[in-house]
Amino acid sequence: MGSPFMCKLSSQKLGLCLVGFGFIWGMMLLHFTVQQSANHENSAALRQQILDLSKRYIKALAEENQDVMDGPYVGTMTAYDLKKTLAVLLDNILLRLGKLESKVDNLAYNGTAGNLTNGTAPGTGTAMPSAGNGEKVNVADLLSGAQEKCELPPLDGFPHCESKMKWMKDMWRSDTCYGNYGVDGSTCSAFIYLSEVENWCPRLPWRQRNLDEEAERKSQTEIRTSFDDLYRLMSSREEFRWMMLRIKRMAEPWLSAIQSLAEKQDLSKRKRKKILVHLGLLTKESGFKIAENAFSGGPLGELVQWSDLITTLYLLGHDVRVSASINELKEIMRRVMGNKSSCPTQGDKVVELIYIDIVGLGQFKKTLGPSWVHYQCMLRVLDSFGTEPEFNHAHYAQSKGHKTPWGKWNLNPQQFNTMLPHTPDNTFLGFVVEQHLNASDISRIDDIKRQNQSLVYGKVDSFWKDKKDYLDIIHRYAEVHGTVHGTSTVHLPTYVKNHGILSGRDLQLLLRETKLFLGLSFPYEGPAPLEAIANGCAFLNPKFNPPKSSKNTDFFKGKPTLRELTSQHPYAEVYIGQPHVWTVDIDNPAEVERAVKSILSQKIEPYLPYEFTCEGMLQRVNAFIENQDFCHGQVMWPPLSALQVKLAAPGKSCKQVCQEEQLICEPSFFQHLNMDKDLMKFGVRCQTADSAGDTVVPAYNEATGHCVLQADLLLFSCAGEHPSLRRVCPCRDYMKGQVALCEGCL
Repeated sequence: MGSPFMCKLSSQKLGLCLVGFGFIWGMMLLHFTVQQSANHENSAALRQQILDLSKRYIKALAEENQDVMDGPYVGTMTAYDLKKTLAVLLDNILLRLGKLESKVDNLAYNGTAGNLTNGTAPGTGTAMPSAGNGEKVNVADLLSGAQEKCELPPLDGFPHCESKMKWMKDMWRSDTCYGNYGVDGSTCSAFIYLSEVENWCPRLPWRQRNLDEEAERKSQTEIRTSFDDLYRLMSSREEFRWMMLRIKRMAEPWLSAIQSLAEKQDLSKRKRKKILVHLGLLTKESGFKIAENAFSGGPLGELVQWSDLITTLYLLGHDVRVSASINELKEIMRRVMGNKSSCPTQGDKVVELIYIDIVGLGQFKKTLGPSWVHYQCMLRVLDSFGTEPEFNHAHYAQSKGHKTPWGKWNLNPQQFNTMLPHTPDNTFLGFVVEQHLNASDISRIDDIKRQNQSLVYGKVDSFWKDKKDYLDIIHRYAEVHGTVHGTSTVHLPTYVKNHGILSGRDLQLLLRETKLFLGLSFPYEGPAPLEAIANGCAFLNPKFNPPKSSKNTDFFKGKPTLRELTSQHPYAEVYIGQPHVWTVDIDNPAEVERAVKSILSQKIEPYLPYEFTCEGMLQRVNAFIENQDFCHGQVMWPPLSALQVKLAAPGKSCKQVCQEEQLICEPSFFQHLNMDKDLMKFGVRCQTADSAGDTVVPAYNEATGHCVLQADLLLFSCAGEHPSLRRVCPCRDYMKGQVALCEGCL
């Protein structure tokens, strides 16, 4: 009968091979028994022997193989090699069963087994068909490499999957690494590689069962309620000293916040992620000396945000590694630096998420070399002013003549994380407005009476230049105080009471007895107005008409955004408003005077938006870590149920039209508005349609019914506008005080 034993005898397969071995020998014995005793046993007894032995075989086979999933690509424990062996065995068995049954049946006719050893039907001389010939496995094709049909899931949300599959079909031999990952030219193997290694395609549903539940359980994270480990991480480095002091000052509210959040929402069953934090701005190679100047009046906005981010990641329970030098970066990433293949490095992931700044981005790309492409989707770039899609897209930026050192990264625009929610194409990471007052200070607050005094937002003398007329109006109704540091105060009116540099605690005590916090038009979008509002001051917010942008303001030239600021602090203007924020033309005396009189005539309570509290930042960042995913196609978050489509008038951007409706433009929804059948659901009927790689589409011409769809996914933009086309805009609602999250996002 030939040798049926072609198994690769791993421990998992040996038992099943032995079952096959025993069955063949059993059938040989049965064949012999039939031949020897055909004249002494009737057909019913012989048939029962065959059935009994077959049942035993099937039962043993089922028990042995009950946990083994079928198919060539199920996973590392697949029995597919054994399946080929069993195909040969079963083919042979079926053939012999056919012969045996014909012998048994013949006994019923003439009581003899003679002349039937060749398997011919009685009285015909015609060969009997093998039992099950109609549906049996095609052994020859299976052994020559033919694969089972691979049922692919829908590709919704994975726009690059189809093109990657076509490339892999022709090019899988171009690098041996594809074969090392199991690609063998078949559709299924290529799809599994592209869904599980490079993440361009959705995961096959039957592969989901192959996850190791115990490993998943062990990798789950729990919140932390002590700062001990973080202090050990941060205290050893002089560059971290300012951030360390901020973290220690705010330890109590942070710990209260994480416990409060855990009571409000389920923080269990979250995966503990390996997160790299690389602060390029603190490296010696950057030349910025930000850490060195932090205690002498230097810019602190970036350090505030980094401090709060590191604290958030730590309290949420993730594994955090902090790097502030290129040598540290090389040490952390050393396992993958030498990878020059087209595939990611095999084995445990070095990192799963990377928070970095623009300076660090260049350092990271240079350090990793060719491996850079495998980590792009993990990046989250801290970017104070934001990077709009047309600056992020290298070829498009070049075609538009944009000359900026900060753009052209070709990332998903939502990978850029901003200080404030001013650019919906990017992600609002934010920071925490610090409350410096301790318990004993707070007990004194009730004794602090608001005075008719104002405090000017401007610690540098030059900010006060040409502002005397404006300040004179204020001085008629209230004292004017300042916190200007340095030797020069030439631009300060003589009536100003200057306190110089104040500690955080002393500044907040001063704000507690102040009614007005006065903007001078610069600096733009700083944290100080939020701190003043949180202490019960009204913020006088200078209006800009025309708006300031890179087209008319030197400060914004070279920055990767065309955003127009309508005031010194657009967030305060749009999302807070009166009575806490009064946006006025400070060159209009009557307008300023009306605002001042109204503010001084009422009691204004302290107000801090939830998103700028410790708990608000924990909630927001946790939602991003759990739901934002740029490595696995377009993950459906925010949920599509939040989508509200608005049609912009010609000349208006989606950011504008959504904002006018008290909504937010949500760029992740654009892909659901990028086909004519999608647009028809929302009342846009395309008579004709084409596509273009531009920041103003999808859009349509109302007069002609012509639609223009997006050809380049990186150019979906809330910011673009067109003089004659109406943009089709994906808007969503937002939680009060947490604009980054929709009502159904948690």
